[in-house]
Amino acid sequence: MTCTRHRQPLYDQLVDILIEKIDHEYQPGDLIPSERELAERFGLSRSTVRLAIQELEYLGRIVRKQGRGTFVADRLAQATNLTQSYSFTEQMKAMGRLPETTILEFCEMEADKTLSMQMGIHLGEKVLKLKRLRMADGIPMMVERSYLPARLFISLKRPLLEQKPLYDVIEQDYQQKIRVADEEFSAGIARPCDARLLGIGEGAPVLDIVRTTHNTQNDVVEFTLSVARADKFKYRISHYRDTL
Repeated sequence: MTCTRHRQPLYDQLVDILIEKIDHEYQPGDLIPSERELAERFGLSRSTVRLAIQELEYLGRIVRKQGRGTFVADRLAQATNLTQSYSFTEQMKAMGRLPETTILEFCEMEADKTLSMQMGIHLGEKVLKLKRLRMADGIPMMVERSYLPARLFISLKRPLLEQKPLYDVIEQDYQQKIRVADEEFSAGIARPCDARLLGIGEGAPVLDIVRTTHNTQNDVVEFTLSVARADKFKYRISHYRDTL
C-alpha cells in the first residue's frame, strides 16, 4: 500500500493512515511497526516516516520508549483527573511515568499588586518565588512559577525543595495542612522564554494554569502560574448527577 493523496505532504498522509489504525485497529499499549517496517510497507523514505512518527508523538497518540519501541498511547490513562489530584509528582507516578523537577530560580521578592490581590496579602509583603521545570521520562512538560508567603515559610531554603515535593514541604516541614487547591485553565501560546524550556516552537499552543492553594485556616499558602505543553497534557473531570 502506498500513500497517493494529492496536495498533502507524504508524511501527513501517513499520519492520517496511522491515526485511522490507532483509532480502529490498535489497542492502547500495542507496539506499532518500526520506522523501517513502515517505510517498506508504504514505499516511503525513512526520513518521511520519522516525521510522521514525530507528529504522532506530538499529538499524544504514541509513546516512544527507549530500547523498547513505539507504542499506542493510552489516552484515557494519561488524562489527569481534576477531581482527585493536584500534584504533578503524584499525577506522573499514577501514569507510570518518572517525574523530575529542575529548580530554575528561588528567591525572595516583594508582592506586586497582582500577587497582593491573588494571595490576599499586603502590597510589598515578602513572598518566595520558585520557578521550576517539570519533566516526565526526561520530556519537558511544564514550567511553573510558584509564590509562597514568606511569613509562613521562614528559613525555607533551596536544598529542601530539591529533596522533596513542594506539597510535602508545605505539609510536613511547615505544618500547613492543605484544604483545597483551585485551578483555572485557559488556552494560550508559548512565549519565547517558556518555549525554549519546553522544547517547543514560539507561539505553539499551551495550557495556562492558575492554581491557588489554601490551608485549613483559608490562608493562601501557594499561588502558581503554570505553562503546560498542550501536546502532553490532557485533563478529564467526572460530573456526578445529584440523585436527591
